[in-house]
Amino acid sequence: MSEIEIRTEDGSCDAYVAKPVGTGPFPGLVLFMDGPGVRDTLRDMADRLANIGFYVLLPNLYYRSGPYEPFDPATVFGGGPEMDRLMKLADTANDTNVTRDMRAFLAHFDATSDVKRSKIAIVGYCLGGGLAMRMACEFPDRIAVAASFHGGRFLVTPEAPAMLAEKAKAKLYIGVAQKDPKHTAEVSKKLADALGPAKVDHTIDVYEGAKHGFAVADLPVYDRAHAERHWGVLGRLLGAL
Repeated sequence: MSEIEIRTEDGSCDAYVAKPVGTGPFPGLVLFMDGPGVRDTLRDMADRLANIGFYVLLPNLYYRSGPYEPFDPATVFGGGPEMDRLMKLADTANDTNVTRDMRAFLAHFDATSDVKRSKIAIVGYCLGGGLAMRMACEFPDRIAVAASFHGGRFLVTPEAPAMLAEKAKAKLYIGVAQKDPKHTAEVSKKLADALGPAKVDHTIDVYEGAKHGFAVADLPVYDRAHAERHWGVLGRLLGAL
């Protein structure tokens, strides 16, 4: 496990790398963070993904803003100045910027002997879930699997169903918190109505009773049972890579 710097079009992106014990190459996986950013909880999640056989890259998508004080996930979502601060950072991790970053992440994989020369996987949570789906559209020939858990942003926009149906070639998994104010049943229906006829390999999976953020252990809405189910899903989904 190590911390590295990746040169992007906009600067230097710090990232955490986790990889399996033993000799590679291993399949590559980008882990996109949720709103509170890279922290020990997400590093632990990267380690867990590495333990099932992946070279995992967890980039700090807020690098454009320079160093920032860590967020307390237990309190930040209550609103107020801390939420305002988080949203300003999140605005820098928009689809356009992260698309540029993704080119650098893929170049890192291509230059690393520890990573297989094959398609990669992307897994994202909240902010990162929407980004994972968008990158599946932007880089369809490089991504084999894209998974979103309680994803937001692009995923819940009106343009997402048509764009995914037209551009995505990856196997898509969309894990939805039933009690998500933005990813409603109507959003899921629109996605299904677009992806099904387009024959995109996809699963839209509703976690009954779960709240947005259920899979991330340091969030107040963390749900251990649903989180463990999500790990089982990931193991099966990624098993073919």
